[in-house]
Amino acid sequence: MNTDTDTFRPEGLPSFLDDTSLLMKWLRSLTLKQAQDLWQCSEKIAQLNYHRFQEMNLSRNLTPALISYEGIQYQYMAPEVFTQKEWAYVQEHLRILSGFYGVLKPLDGVVPYRLEMQAKATVNGTKNLYEFWGSKLYQEVQSPGQVVVNLASKEYSKCIEKYRKPEDTYITCIFGEWKSGKVVQKGTMAKMARGEMVRFMAEKEIVNVEDIRNFHRLGYTFEEKLSDDETYLFLK
Repeated sequence: MNTDTDTFRPEGLPSFLDDTSLLMKWLRSLTLKQAQDLWQCSEKIAQLNYHRFQEMNLSRNLTPALISYEGIQYQYMAPEVFTQKEWAYVQEHLRILSGFYGVLKPLDGVVPYRLEMQAKATVNGTKNLYEFWGSKLYQEVQSPGQVVVNLASKEYSKCIEKYRKPEDTYITCIFGEWKSGKVVQKGTMAKMARGEMVRFMAEKEIVNVEDIRNFHRLGYTFEEKLSDDETYLFLK
């Protein structure tokens, strides 16, 4: 995660900051070895993040969320070169799922942390983060009449999908290749395409979900015959 307090100013705080504070206090209570086991990382990375949590202040030296994350999908989204209109679009339409913060708007102020959604964090009697967050994240992103385009990985989207209702409009985008008679998703390429899709939607200011079928980047093309009301399949 990047720390950049100069390029963009945050435009608010995360919606579930009280819950994040509980997670922070729980993480602070762990030993370094317990934290390393939770994070499943090297000792060097564990020491860095352990120190971060011990010194963490959730309201100071904040970086806008979309600038803070530097994974492959965010690199291909390239928010640092968004126009003002594109920033306005993503601030209204894009939501980021987080194991630590729950749900973030792009310009919510965050601090660097390490906590994946699938981490076995036993906070306040819960057995993991899925149980800790419960239906809160679903309720934050899905409302009556709201169309959700799912560009998250399975370990994150499952915290939404568990609570879906029959009347919800929820469309998952799959980016794959046709091999040996079946669709195969390659992790890195799928992440690149998810980022490109967000950029495409922001550039075109898309509000009609069917318009994302016109996505033709990174060699992907919408496959109507293999798609349905809940799944849009793009093949390379």
